Amino acid sequence: MQIAGTASRISITVIGISLYSQETTMALWTPSQNLSVVFSPPANGSEARMRGMWRSRDSVMVRTASSEVSSSAGGEVAAYEEGQLERPNWVGETPLSRLVGAIISFKPLYSVLKLGARQVLISTAEKKNIPWREMTIEILESDVYKEMESIENPSLVYPDYYLNPFHAYDEGNLSWLAAAEAEAATMSMVRRAIPDASSLEEANKIVRGNWLQAIERHHLQYSGSTIRDILDVGWSIGVSTRYLADKFPSAKVTGLDLSPYFLSVAQYKEKKRASRKKPINWVHANGEDTGLPSKSFDLVSMAYVLHECPARAIVGLVREAFRLLRPGGTIALTDNSPKSKVLQELSPVLFTLMKSTEPFLDEYYLTDLEGKMREAGFVNVTTVLTDRRHRTVTGTVPLL
Repeated sequence: MQIAGTASRISITVIGISLYSQETTMALWTPSQNLSVVFSPPANGSEARMRGMWRSRDSVMVRTASSEVSSSAGGEVAAYEEGQLERPNWVGETPLSRLVGAIISFKPLYSVLKLGARQVLISTAEKKNIPWREMTIEILESDVYKEMESIENPSLVYPDYYLNPFHAYDEGNLSWLAAAEAEAATMSMVRRAIPDASSLEEANKIVRGNWLQAIERHHLQYSGSTIRDILDVGWSIGVSTRYLADKFPSAKVTGLDLSPYFLSVAQYKEKKRASRKKPINWVHANGEDTGLPSKSFDLVSMAYVLHECPARAIVGLVREAFRLLRPGGTIALTDNSPKSKVLQELSPVLFTLMKSTEPFLDEYYLTDLEGKMREAGFVNVTTVLTDRRHRTVTGTVPLL
């Protein structure tokens, strides 16, 4: 079968997909289990941006900056290498970004990309000894469904952007499958961030440890007050929230999310662990309009949330955090870093797959996050790479 279009110069065959332009040639080969890519860079000196890419029908390989696994004991966050650009060249209005956008907007190809992205996530996890399928089945065959009644706020109106398909799920985060797979996906993310780690536990010590140390150091430096109340916004199934609760055991911790499915899994999993002196409070609400009292928290955290939001939602989330924090309170935002050398050097097949499942990725990378925080009223805005892929941006509500 072959489809051709002269306007967009797209040709599709039964064994592959190619898109041609005057500047770039990209081919995505998508068999049942594996992916490969052929990319011919423009003849304008940009070959350097594409180095480190191989074509292979057995694997997808990405060359990244070499680094050694190192702990950040002693209270210092390890230093990670930044790329030469302000953001990856596959976002915004660059020729490469427009090409990827054209590929994703072609619906038959989008379906293939979505399937490919899902296969890459699962196979990557299982190659790292993360039992993705087993973990998913365990949740789906459990009594987790009974938690929904006590969690869901039936009067909540979802923002329009939240109803979009993403993460290769047609229903986005509003599905049991997405909720059941969330923990395995989070584990896989951590392993990708620290590929040289010998185990998931070691990778978590670096990714989560550096993040928590960045928060603690910022709060001690600019506030010094005790962290008594914590709000974790967009916490998915509560992984980041549990880390915060363990780090600050004397604090009252609240986890807030838009998905009642994710909250149900979070509550189900929390019930299965040893009880806490101060149980986590669960709230089904919109992080842009939480309905929680003003000046009621010392720390508001958002972990891996903002890249899933359009720019207007990012602004809304930051402003609501400012309202919720007490004077001297700390905001902590951790997510993909536009300046990450690893992300700037992703191979074309990987960043195409990633953008196919993250509809607001461009808006996130193009948003001046630090600037939006200052506009909301935050001071002492500080950004640090807390691993090779992610940054933690912290800020303070001015003292009275």
